[in-house]
Amino acid sequence: MAEEKNYRASTGVDEFYYGVVDDAITADAIDRVKFLQTITVEMPQEPVRAYGDNKTAEIAVSSGNVSVTAGFHKIPIQDKETLLGWETVEGITATGSMDNPPYVAVIFARTYEDGSTEYVGLPKGMFTRPQVTGNTKGENTEFSSEEISAQFMDREVTGFEEEKSVLFAVDPKGETTNRDALFQKIFGQAHPEAEPEGA
Repeated sequence: MAEEKNYRASTGVDEFYYGVVDDAITADAIDRVKFLQTITVEMPQEPVRAYGDNKTAEIAVSSGNVSVTAGFHKIPIQDKETLLGWETVEGITATGSMDNPPYVAVIFARTYEDGSTEYVGLPKGMFTRPQVTGNTKGENTEFSSEEISAQFMDREVTGFEEEKSVLFAVDPKGETTNRDALFQKIFGQAHPEAEPEGA
C-alpha cells in the first residue's frame, strides 16, 4: 500500500543548526542559532532547448546556485565569528577584506500544525557578511532583526551515488528517526538531543 500523502502547509520554522565541515563530511561541532524567524532556500533551474529541423530536438535542465537567506531575532557574535571567520582581539570583533568564511553545513526545521516536522539539510556552503542596520527609538518599542545569506554547493553524502546540495527528511509528531538520520548525513554526528544507542 502506498504511503499516504501529506498536504498540510508549514506554519513555523525552528531549530537552525550549523557545523563547520570545510573539506570533510563530518562537522567539528554542531551549534544552534535560536530564534529563527524566516528562511528561504532558492534552488533555481532553467530549461535549455536544442533546436533542429525547425523544432525542439532536446531539452536539458540547467541548475543554478543554491542560496539561503535567513532572518533571526538576533545572531550572537560568537556565531558570526564561526560562520563568517571574524576575529576577536581584546574584546573587539573585527571583519576585513581578508576574511575567509569556513564551509559549513546547515539543518533547519519547518513545523506543521499536526505536530510533524520537515527538516531541510544543506551539506556545504559559505555565509557572507550581513548588513548592519539600526533605527531610532520612537514612541513604541520595535524590535530589530538580523538577516544573513549563504551560497551552497553539492557535496558527497553517504548513501547517495551523486553529490547533493539539499536534503529533506520528515518525521510525524513525536518521532525523530528521520531527523537523526539526516543529522548523520549532513554533520556526521547525532542530533545534540538524541539519546545514544543503548541508553
